[in-house]
Amino acid sequence: MPRSKTSQDALRAAPPADVMSALVAGQLAEPFQYLGLREHPDGFALNVFVPGADEVTCITGKSSRTPMVPVAEAPGLFSTMLRKAQPYRVTARNGETTWTFEDPYRFGQVLSDDDIYYLGEGSMHRLWSALGAHVITHEGVDGVHFAVWAPNAARVALVGDFNVWDARRHGMRRLGQSGIWEIFVPGLQVGDVYKYAIHGPDGQALPLKADPVGFGSEHPPRTGSVVRDLSGHTWDDARWMADRSNRHDIDTAISIYEVNLASWKRAPGNRPLSYTELATDLVDYVADMGFTHIELMPITEHPFDGSWGYQPIGMYAPTIRHGTPDEFRALVTAAHNKGLGVLLDWVPAHFPLDEHGLAQFDGTHLYDHADPREGFHQDWNTAIYNFGRREVVNWMRSNALYWLEEYHLDGLRVDAVASMLYRDYSRADGEWVPNADGGRENYENIAFLRDTNSFVYGELPDIMTVAEESTAFPGVSRPVYLGGLGFGFKWNMGWMNDTLRYMQEDPINRKHHHHLMTFGIHYAFSENFVLPISHDEVVHGKGSMLSKMPGNTWEKFANLRAYYGFMWSHPGKKLLFMGQEFAQAAEWNHNQSLDWHLLDDPDHAGVQRLVRDLNQLYRTTPALHRNDVRPGGFAWLDGGDTEHSVYVYQRNGDPDEPRVVVALNMTPVERTDHRIGLPGTGYWREALNTDATEYGGGGRGNLGGVRTDDTEWMGQAQSARVTLPPLSAVILIEGEDDT
Repeated sequence: MPRSKTSQDALRAAPPADVMSALVAGQLAEPFQYLGLREHPDGFALNVFVPGADEVTCITGKSSRTPMVPVAEAPGLFSTMLRKAQPYRVTARNGETTWTFEDPYRFGQVLSDDDIYYLGEGSMHRLWSALGAHVITHEGVDGVHFAVWAPNAARVALVGDFNVWDARRHGMRRLGQSGIWEIFVPGLQVGDVYKYAIHGPDGQALPLKADPVGFGSEHPPRTGSVVRDLSGHTWDDARWMADRSNRHDIDTAISIYEVNLASWKRAPGNRPLSYTELATDLVDYVADMGFTHIELMPITEHPFDGSWGYQPIGMYAPTIRHGTPDEFRALVTAAHNKGLGVLLDWVPAHFPLDEHGLAQFDGTHLYDHADPREGFHQDWNTAIYNFGRREVVNWMRSNALYWLEEYHLDGLRVDAVASMLYRDYSRADGEWVPNADGGRENYENIAFLRDTNSFVYGELPDIMTVAEESTAFPGVSRPVYLGGLGFGFKWNMGWMNDTLRYMQEDPINRKHHHHLMTFGIHYAFSENFVLPISHDEVVHGKGSMLSKMPGNTWEKFANLRAYYGFMWSHPGKKLLFMGQEFAQAAEWNHNQSLDWHLLDDPDHAGVQRLVRDLNQLYRTTPALHRNDVRPGGFAWLDGGDTEHSVYVYQRNGDPDEPRVVVALNMTPVERTDHRIGLPGTGYWREALNTDATEYGGGGRGNLGGVRTDDTEWMGQAQSARVTLPPLSAVILIEGEDDT
């Protein structure tokens, strides 16, 4: 029987047999060459792949309908011929169900040639504007554009609920030799879940991959990316943004409250608070406590709660555990409108090996080094980024700007910088690859850090970057043009380790360890330092800050109060991990709330009151912050009284600003009638005494202040007799009369 004209049209329109076979098998690498409407010697061939459909009809114009013929050799493929190229829609029927849709293969390329060039060159500063999933209108139709970098893939397809996770249906377009794959899918919208189905260079299917530039993710343990629209947000923090540069100057007071959002406080049923709840509860609390900044432990999406966010996979997605991107933006806005900056812990050093992530993303070591001596981190069982590759540098450098720009974050605290600087970090001989000069410095990572700091400060000069760096690498917080790494600040890990060792000593032995409290001044001005008491000090069996302190209960609290007095009066910006401001008794547990009930105990409430007052004093007393990074801001009056474990030092602001003198008594012995030298005459107000009754102390002190006499002492022409309570810090401010 002769074939009908419609059948003949279908035969002429259908792709070659090998193409149809690859299509049905889900192995067709270049579907845009064969699907949709394409020019044909007899007109225009139309091929539409709709697995499961019984009938398919092409609709052109307002209502012109052309039945399409199923191709027997390729179940799900329907073909026909059209006389001219024109927009079309498709209606399909399966049993009693009929649906009409726009065919993604009728749409042209979305990314421009310039986009492709700059992506390939590694110079697209806002990479997220091109890659990822973007809600757009393309050729007059609403939908979502997807683009992903997978240069070694043989095939890439988009899958999700919208195509029943069938990798045959939405094969993507390869954009030349750029390594970029893209597709525009009409009708998709915010909230749709997707992944990429990738075949490696050997043609084998890989585990489904989340989007490396995805703006949202599913709730763990599910791992799909979620379409989010970042456009159109109206910010309401103009006053903060206009004044932000003054909040990050090296001469200003910076006091940071480090927070793990999942465990700061829990709702009934042990549910973590949402961004919306945190925008009131957390922001109001931190502002009331007098801190200047909130530092968020990583909220970049991560699969494992127990990593605390330090093994992220969704580097462009705020974790859905607390809400949506816009709800996170509302949290940042609320903080800004309370006068608080927001910093993010940012993790460019390594990434986890979960199969849906970056590991073997296109079947190769795309983001990491192939050699495990360079590409595998033994401490954390993670992969190490290959910053010798320009595309990876661009992806991560853009990510830094993304958080600062799209979410108005005020800075990045960069995690594990030490591990990035040295090729032999935590490696034995023979387990690492030397640099080109045979040394241990990691030139590529150093260049990346310098480049990223220069870039973000160039784009947003009023932000701050902070390095968690535990070695003596020179110039971490010095400008790149002076040979430094370009960070704004560096954590002072040496100060933290030394002083906590001292505090854990029984006071009777402290005279033998006196130098642990003084040594930090020798290098205090070599960097722009932050003094960190972070989450790292209260996990993995280290106990809480309170439990580190020796002695009975009263002595533990007194030691902690004295230490905080020392910390807040020592050169350097401040950082305190949540819970330590009220002397959390137990070690931090990420699975539960802080022990807020402890504030019913006067001792814990007293420590909280002390930290609030220390923040207030620090912020309002220029001598305590003005010259944090200059040697002129500090002078020992007596740093050598080892026998009594007493320390006396002064802090200086500008010449016309009142000086501050601090006296520490680190033994449980009250020292009455103890003479100290003072650099100015007259009355010195006792601005803070950690032994005050309102802090849980014994109320011993100096009745509001002391007045100098002409007795030379400690190299000063004036001095005064003071009372130093046991285990205390006494802070005196010059020139404030008691009348």
